Amino acid sequence: MVSTGMLKRLDEVEKRYEEIERILSNPQIGVEEIHHYSKERADIADIVETYREYKRTLEEIEKNKPLLEDKELGELAKEEITALEAKKLKLEERLLILLLPKDPNDSKNVFLEIRAGTGGEEAALFAADLFRMYSRYAERNGWKVEIMSLNETGVGGFKEVIAAIEGKNVYSKLKYEAGVHRVQRIPITEAGGRIHTSTATVAVLAEPDEVDISIDEKDLKIDTYRASGPGGQHVNKTDSAVRITHIPTGIVVQCQDERSQHKNRAKAMRMLRARLYELEEQKRLAEISNMRRSMVGSGERSEKIRTYNFPQNRVTDHRIGLTLHKLEEILDGDLDELIQALITYYQTESLKQQAVAS
Repeated sequence: MVSTGMLKRLDEVEKRYEEIERILSNPQIGVEEIHHYSKERADIADIVETYREYKRTLEEIEKNKPLLEDKELGELAKEEITALEAKKLKLEERLLILLLPKDPNDSKNVFLEIRAGTGGEEAALFAADLFRMYSRYAERNGWKVEIMSLNETGVGGFKEVIAAIEGKNVYSKLKYEAGVHRVQRIPITEAGGRIHTSTATVAVLAEPDEVDISIDEKDLKIDTYRASGPGGQHVNKTDSAVRITHIPTGIVVQCQDERSQHKNRAKAMRMLRARLYELEEQKRLAEISNMRRSMVGSGERSEKIRTYNFPQNRVTDHRIGLTLHKLEEILDGDLDELIQALITYYQTESLKQQAVAS
C-alpha cells in the first residue's frame, strides 16, 4: 500500500521532472546545463512514468465503480476492476523499489579483477573460464571490455586478469558478482578421473569519474621496466612497462600490456583512480568496507558465493539459494537469470530494512 508520505514524495518528484522539462525547453540553456539536467531527468524518468501510470489506473478503478450497480455492465465492470486492482498492486511494488536509495555507483563503468585461488593450475584455468564468461556477458549487453593487466600460466590459465568494462549501468549488473567462486570438476591433468574443487576470486571496482578523485603527482612514485612474457620482439628491449606507487596509501598498480610506455601509464592511472576511489568509499561507509573484504576473502574453499558443478551441470548461488541446471549456458555468458535474481533479492532486503526503519 502506498503511504501518504510516499504519495507526497512522488508528487515532489513529478513536479521536479516537469520543472526540468521547462528548463530544457529554454533555447538559451548552455551545453553543460543540458548535460546536467538531461542526466537528472533520466534518473527520475522511470519513477514519473510509473507514478503517472499508477494514477491513471486509480482513475480507471474509480470510473468503473459506479458501473457495478448496472445490470448489464456490472459483471464486466467487476472483471475490469479486478484486473485494474492487480495492476495497481504491481505498480505499487515497482514504485517502492524505484524509490529505494540509489547506489551512486550503479551507472559507473567497472574494473573487474579475477584471481586464481585455491587449486593450483586448475584454479588458474577456472579464472580464465570466469573471464570468458563475463566477457561473453558484456558482449551480450553491448559493453566494451579492455584488458588492463594479465598474468597467464603456461597452459591457458590466468593467475590474474584485470579488465575495464564500459557500458550502460555496468556496475549495477556486476556488483553482486564479487566474492569467491568455486568449481567442482575433473581437471584435464587428472588421470584418475577424480573430481577436484578449486576457487577463483572476483572483485568489482567502480571506475570513478575524473571529478570523483584527485591525485597529486607529488604523491606518486613511477617506475619503468622492461615488460616480460608473450608480446613479440619489443618485449625486454624497451622500458615500456609502468609501475605506479601511491606513497600515502601504499597502493601499487602496474601495466605492461601495451608497447607504449605512455599507454601503459594511462591504464595504470585509471586503475589507481579506481583503487583510491574504493578506499574513499570504505572510509565513508562501514558496510562498503565489509563488502570489499567479502569480495576477495582468502580464496579458501569455505568462503564461497557460488559453485559451478560440472558433473551435475549445475550452478548454485549460495547467498540466495538459487540452483540452475544450465552450467554450459551460464559459462557462455547467459547470466541474466542469475543476476536478476540477485538484484531482486537485495532490493527485497532493502525494502524490509526500510519498513523496519520506518
